[in-house]
Amino acid sequence: MTRIDFHSNVADKLNYTCRLIRKAHAAKSKMVVFHHDRVFLQKLSMSLWTLTEADFLPHVMLTDPLSSCTPIVLSYDDRAACPHYDVLINLTAETPANFTQFQRMIEVISAEDVDKLAGRERYRQYQQQGYPLTHSVAK
Repeated sequence: MTRIDFHSNVADKLNYTCRLIRKAHAAKSKMVVFHHDRVFLQKLSMSLWTLTEADFLPHVMLTDPLSSCTPIVLSYDDRAACPHYDVLINLTAETPANFTQFQRMIEVISAEDVDKLAGRERYRQYQQQGYPLTHSVAK
């Protein structure tokens, strides 16, 4: 069963996600980062290249031929087959269609009211379905 971690009250989703990816990559996790908005994913990609001079965070879009051998994959399609199913980072206000295929999903919830309400609703749904949940508040 997929373990689900909620990270809430995130002030800057882009920056927080970059730091989260860096931490997961340092732990040797392979991950898929999901967001419907391709423009946001492009901004995330640029931010991953410029996060720090010391970090190399290899990433590609899911549609890239190198996605099967790249540990960080960015995707806007939650129904597409993924090259690996370790960690899914969900940046949307919806439940990704393929989340049950992953060992772990991290829900990143911003401080915005709309995002908070959607996150609370998803939390309740996962809880009712018996998923193991954790919750941490961003600092």
